[in-house]
Amino acid sequence: MTHVFHRNPRQALEIVERGEGIRLFDREGRAYIDASGGAAVSCLGHGHPEVIAATKKQLDEIAYAHSSFFTTRVCEDLADFLAARAPGDLNHVYFVSGGSEAVEAALKLARQYFVELGQTSRQHFIARRQSYHGNTLGALAIGGNAWRREPFLPMLMPAHHVSPCYAYRDQRDGETDAQYAQRLADELDAKIRELGSENVAAFVAETVVGATAGVLAPVGDYLRRVREVCDRHGVLLILDEVMSGMGRTGHLFACAEDGVVPDIVTIAKGLGAGYQPIGAMIASSRVYDAIVAGSGFFQHGHTYMGHATACAAALAVQQIIERDGLLANVLERGEQLRKSLWRELGDHPNLGDVRGRGLFVGVEFVADKASKATLDPALRTHAKLKKAAMENGLMMYPMGGTIDGVHGDHVLLAPPFICTEADIEEIVSKFAATVRAVLGEG
Repeated sequence: MTHVFHRNPRQALEIVERGEGIRLFDREGRAYIDASGGAAVSCLGHGHPEVIAATKKQLDEIAYAHSSFFTTRVCEDLADFLAARAPGDLNHVYFVSGGSEAVEAALKLARQYFVELGQTSRQHFIARRQSYHGNTLGALAIGGNAWRREPFLPMLMPAHHVSPCYAYRDQRDGETDAQYAQRLADELDAKIRELGSENVAAFVAETVVGATAGVLAPVGDYLRRVREVCDRHGVLLILDEVMSGMGRTGHLFACAEDGVVPDIVTIAKGLGAGYQPIGAMIASSRVYDAIVAGSGFFQHGHTYMGHATACAAALAVQQIIERDGLLANVLERGEQLRKSLWRELGDHPNLGDVRGRGLFVGVEFVADKASKATLDPALRTHAKLKKAAMENGLMMYPMGGTIDGVHGDHVLLAPPFICTEADIEEIVSKFAATVRAVLGEG
């Protein structure tokens, strides 16, 4: 019997003993390729000696000092590093312990921004269906992950949702990318007008949708059109890059590929690569200056924000990624991964779509290619795929309810940035064998 109560008490988990590169090893010595980076976290793989050394060095100096008394050199250096590389005027960094905390902070900052400006009626947040922004009550409230929200609905603040940018299922026959992007932007515009521009604080979106819908990248100039809608109504744009940011798509900030600068961006996962728990909210000068010119104090905080050891690990991670040119590898290996998946499984009758950016790849499964009909949810295909993959020495991130919280099955692949060409081929080989073991040869 285990006394650990993290996820499913009915599910017995193996004990992991060590990690090395892209592999984890359990106590029996079995190896598993970490093809999902855990939950798209372990971008440098496991056991990187330089990150470990930087963490130990910080522990020898000062592990923790509360942010109300001191800042630390590594906290300042990490903030400078991120501000120098963030798009536009995103240059004020607020460090927390993870993605949910970062999103929670962004929501509160957006609300306080308008309070400072005297626009106190701006209280509504709009997000997208089939989005995921975290598990704290505020983040869960704006998220569009139906099954995560349902048990806690009486506790959640009201939020509003519009359609995701889900081209595989929602783009109409003959509709160009530009037309589809405009249709979605018009829907957001209509929702803001319905609520009243003066009552809406922010639109919140994952730059590239992650686990809930299986890696949905924005189509065409969708994000630019969304930015224009927000500007038209004086609404803040918050981009959630907790999963897609910090190089996962081949760009340090995923929104840079789209040429869009949000008012607030949230990051985590790949920021510290799992070596320490860390996340961050980065605010634009416009938002920051309004707080400074008003009350002068952001009414928020956590015990471990700006944690010195976490910042030291994250700074080492980011410096290594930049020094070793790993973002170029992400783009190259990501292209290889998607092409290889199509090559190995493109003819399989249950493969619906392979999509994504960089080493952020989603694979959607269907019952019928032509109609895109989903597999029976009762089959729990995604869960069977995970079990078979683990038996095959492969870690991947499956999810059900891809379309509406009930129907649809997909797998997310997010291997470490250090993957070689041979590593990708091994991942694809094991993945294809897993699919055929669960769904048949086709």
